[in-house]
Amino acid sequence: MIFLNSKDNSNNPIKRVNVNVPLKTKEKWDNFVKNSEFSTLSNLIRESVDFFINSKEKQDNIRRFSEYSHELKEELNAIKGFSQILIEEYKDELSWEILLKIKEIYDKSVNIEKIINKILGKKIIEKKKYDILIIEDDESTILLLTEYFKKKGLSTLTTSSAEETFEVLRYSKPKLILLDILLPGESGYEICKKIKLEKDLKEIPVYFITAVPESEVYSKIKETKADGYFLKPFNMLEFNNLIKELKIGAD
Repeated sequence: MIFLNSKDNSNNPIKRVNVNVPLKTKEKWDNFVKNSEFSTLSNLIRESVDFFINSKEKQDNIRRFSEYSHELKEELNAIKGFSQILIEEYKDELSWEILLKIKEIYDKSVNIEKIINKILGKKIIEKKKYDILIIEDDESTILLLTEYFKKKGLSTLTTSSAEETFEVLRYSKPKLILLDILLPGESGYEICKKIKLEKDLKEIPVYFITAVPESEVYSKIKETKADGYFLKPFNMLEFNNLIKELKIGAD
């Protein structure tokens, strides 16, 4: 029941709302108020209702956004795909300035896709089999390595943070992990330590891929239990030798 009761300090009319609840519910609410920052039960109810309305509006906005995200991602996929093809197929014919512009377009499309996924709360979950997990946040490095291994007949999956990495590793295990050291959030050193502490992950070979000075990387090998490292700029033949040594893709 709602009825006009009085006016507030700004001379706005106030409507009082009576809520009928079981005695146990009333006692539960009262106890919560006593042990929280709310001054009165009325204050708790008002803020709870406001919180619910705001949350509902946010959910509705996300739902509306998700309805358009599919079409948007289709367009982004075309932009990303064609720019990648231009880089790979015509890199010897185009000038360096044009290649940089195309690369910028590719990077922007990837960033927009990440923003969309973040808004929608999308988690990376990959259940299919793949050969190599690349943990890297630099798009040019990702492009280089994925294309290189693709030509070798190997499948890859990429993540860019500890959270994404361990979400993926919950569902599928690679034959090799290539791990950048300088990442947003936890460093590659910390990620490697955690991988090597996990009973079902510790046998996976982990190699750092980094531009960090070799002396620092080498000093961290024992502590992190990493299996080795590759320094940027890469000698691609070293990856080829590792693939043969680990017999990746041989089955």
